[in-house]
Amino acid sequence: MRKTYFISDLHLTEHRPDITNAFYLFLDNCINSDVDALYILGDFFEVWIGDDEGDPLALDIAQKLKKISDNGTKLFFIHGNRDFLIGQKYADLCGMTLLPEQTVINLYGTPTVILHGDEMCTQDIEYQKFRKKSRGWWWPRLMLAMPLWYRRRVAKNAREKSKITQMGKAPSILDVTPDAVQNMFDRFDVKNMIHGHTHRPHVHQGANHTRTVLGDWYSQSSYLVVTEHGQSLEQHGYNEHSHS
Repeated sequence: MRKTYFISDLHLTEHRPDITNAFYLFLDNCINSDVDALYILGDFFEVWIGDDEGDPLALDIAQKLKKISDNGTKLFFIHGNRDFLIGQKYADLCGMTLLPEQTVINLYGTPTVILHGDEMCTQDIEYQKFRKKSRGWWWPRLMLAMPLWYRRRVAKNAREKSKITQMGKAPSILDVTPDAVQNMFDRFDVKNMIHGHTHRPHVHQGANHTRTVLGDWYSQSSYLVVTEHGQSLEQHGYNEHSHS
């Protein structure tokens, strides 16, 4: 039976080898000749400061993904809020295709919009201002023109600031808003949506729409598998005994 997988919010980093090992187990156990495609819906890495960094972990992951791509499974990537600077150079190393931040795919006959999901957290005004700037044309170019040491410092400061600001925000502010979700369905005229970002895995079944939220990988390995007969949102304990 043909399958398609979706993952997001792994936040891969050298500081969490358990998550990296969980990802490798996922690839070994799930991605085989029956898999049509693997979609990575953002925040694949904890931080990404440019394709020129040459991070050993990122290069090792690219090598494993390229092998999968060469074996016939198509790989697709949508940027998240942590790794929006991933460029064509790294995508080529992985053998994966970069997609627009919202993309409609034909998922075994069902038109489906896929996205990272952070653009639907419209109550978080401060973050949306940063998102607009960081996804514009000038800010990424400016950052990538800076030396690596400067980009590392900017990324470190941004992560620390994000942790502080999130601690003071109500959970509802960090979640998607119903209006934004409905606008996304209406904009692309579909009835099926898959996204990540919120770290709240769930299948939201409405009267006319289905919205599947992917989970993060901090304590479990969350993925969605879809076939022509339906879908299943899985939480596997590849790294369930780890600690943050």
